[in-house]
Amino acid sequence: MARINLLLLLAVIATALYLVHTQYQSRQLYTELDRVQQEARRLETDRDRLQVEKRAQATPLRVEKLAKEQLQMRTTTPAITQYVRPDGSVIPAVAPLPPVTPPKPAAAGRAPR
Repeated sequence: MARINLLLLLAVIATALYLVHTQYQSRQLYTELDRVQQEARRLETDRDRLQVEKRAQATPLRVEKLAKEQLQMRTTTPAITQYVRPDGSVIPAVAPLPPVTPPKPAAAGRAPR
């Protein structure tokens, strides 16, 4: 009988130690979960802030200003546009104007009718 009591006592002690160990692990995991959730909230806040900054940086007026100031770009006009054919030859964007011919002077002694 003493052996059974001793065996049961050892089983109760082992079970109690296992219970304490699992509770300790559970608390550690819960603490880790809470820390990771806080980190996820912080990262989500950073992502939202960066998206707002990205939208602010990509406004059309700002992009145009940077293109003009830093890249020395200019808006296109037909006068500076060149069209290229598949064979590589360039088509002028604006057709050259025909030469202007001065009007003929009227004859000296005649009056216009």
